[in-house]
Amino acid sequence: MKLPNADGAIIAEDKLCAYLLNVAHRRGGSKAKMLLSMGYTAEAWQRLEADIRLSHLPAEVVRQVDTEYGKRYEIVGPLPGVGGRPAVFRSVWQVDTGTDYPRLLTMYPE
Repeated sequence: MKLPNADGAIIAEDKLCAYLLNVAHRRGGSKAKMLLSMGYTAEAWQRLEADIRLSHLPAEVVRQVDTEYGKRYEIVGPLPGVGGRPAVFRSVWQVDTGTDYPRLLTMYPE
């Protein structure tokens, strides 16, 4: 199964810059170190967004869970990296109750 309504998926700038690309973030710091080593930066966050859209959104969902907040989906796939140094990441998406479009919650290396 594919992520529902992936064409309208929400990947917030703040989620990328303040969390996934921020080495000082308490929970995102280790993820940021990996992403930075792959060439992604907060200053050019749009590249990470584009790569997530191209590599993860068309991929198959590997896990689906119903939560009290909505349906949560997980996708595992390669992220190409800026310098051609790909790594496999798991992205976690949620379609909140009462909405139609998935939003990126987190991602981490496999």
